[in-house]
Amino acid sequence: MDGLFPPLDPSQEGKLNTPIGQSAKLPWSIRAFGIPLLGDMLTQDPLLVDRTLETGGTYQLKDKDLDLQVYRRPFLTTSATGRALFATVQNLSLPEVTKELEAGLTTWERPTLIAWGMQDRWLPFALVETFCQRLPKAQVVKLQQVGYYPQQDWPEKVQEAVIPFLRKLIIV
Repeated sequence: MDGLFPPLDPSQEGKLNTPIGQSAKLPWSIRAFGIPLLGDMLTQDPLLVDRTLETGGTYQLKDKDLDLQVYRRPFLTTSATGRALFATVQNLSLPEVTKELEAGLTTWERPTLIAWGMQDRWLPFALVETFCQRLPKAQVVKLQQVGYYPQQDWPEKVQEAVIPFLRKLIIV
């Protein structure tokens, strides 16, 4: 989920990009990076880290391999990206974080847009349906041919969803 959310103070909004709800689980391919020793070994290969993270999206690039090389080039000389992933996964308290987010949403009454990539390989759309039952002003836009990273997979489709939503907020 990527959107605006009041982390602790309902008068403040903040950007949220997180799995929806306590039933969301990290995929095994990501969890493996947080296992002591195994994660240390896996993070030594920056290309493996990058390719693992890519599996969540469908990336609409003209020449995928050539275009991805532009993104990969800075990371191929260091394992810093993998080490950052290792530390993040080890320190991630997903059940606690999602529980806190769900509790905060019980009082959320603002219009909410959820633009969901229907080709998300990590989180099922059923999570969104359950999540939206608690949000009376939620609007869901299903983004076809888009994966876990909608803003990177197909930014034009995200734009097509976000702009009309924001225009309605201005008019209302």
